[in-house]
Amino acid sequence: MPKVETQQLQYQISRPGLPLAVYREVAAHLRQVEGVEVNLIPQTSQEFDYNQSQVAGLCIQHTDASDRISRERVNQILAYYQLQQIEQGEMGR
Repeated sequence: MPKVETQQLQYQISRPGLPLAVYREVAAHLRQVEGVEVNLIPQTSQEFDYNQSQVAGLCIQHTDASDRISRERVNQILAYYQLQQIEQGEMGR
């Protein structure tokens, strides 16, 4: 049986200062999409900074089970959280 090469898409999302709770919430929503795996990227900074997030970002991987609809859903979820952060930032001014 010939080996079939599959192409997997993997990328990272990072927003400096985004709270750990929001990263976890986004990850939980993304994990509900079929064919998507999400991991939190640990913070590597050796210095503590209140303005810096406790994690460096998210690593998102689309597996073989991921299709066009799954990728669109991921983009919708990410767009939602990007808009939420902008709205929250504007409200605080």
